[in-house]
Amino acid sequence: MLAVDRDAAALAGLAGLRGITTLCAELETAPWPLAGQRFGLVVVTRYLWRPRFAALLDCVATGGLLLYETFARGHEALGRPTRAEFLLEDGELLERCHGLASVLAYEQLRVDEPAPAFVQRIAARRIRVEPPAGAERLHPAAATSKDAEPAAPRDRNPSP
Repeated sequence: MLAVDRDAAALAGLAGLRGITTLCAELETAPWPLAGQRFGLVVVTRYLWRPRFAALLDCVATGGLLLYETFARGHEALGRPTRAEFLLEDGELLERCHGLASVLAYEQLRVDEPAPAFVQRIAARRIRVEPPAGAERLHPAAATSKDAEPAAPRDRNPSP
């Protein structure tokens, strides 16, 4: 397993654990540290940097899983983050994954644990084989696949 964060302190607790490699890397302004690498499982929590979203999706191997959860519009009323560039628009996560993956589950909701937050979360499996080298590449939000029918967005408010 590879754990990546720009904050070395966030990774410190994983150092030395068997089977876990850590990588302290700047994901937004430096060259993409995972270029060309594919993983059977990519997990992203509480992170959104739209300019690198396609690169992040490229890390999911064909047949691999993407588990992604981050803050959504509405969260600004509850606390940080409050800036629009760090909050997903309604249905945005589902749209960004459409055509690249078979959506297994999608939610857009308010959660109360561990702290109140508005989030979107998705579980998706990459079903599309990578295009041959040199082939024109579609932006993930614009890509389509007749095999991938995304699940309809669910708005769910859990009972207290």
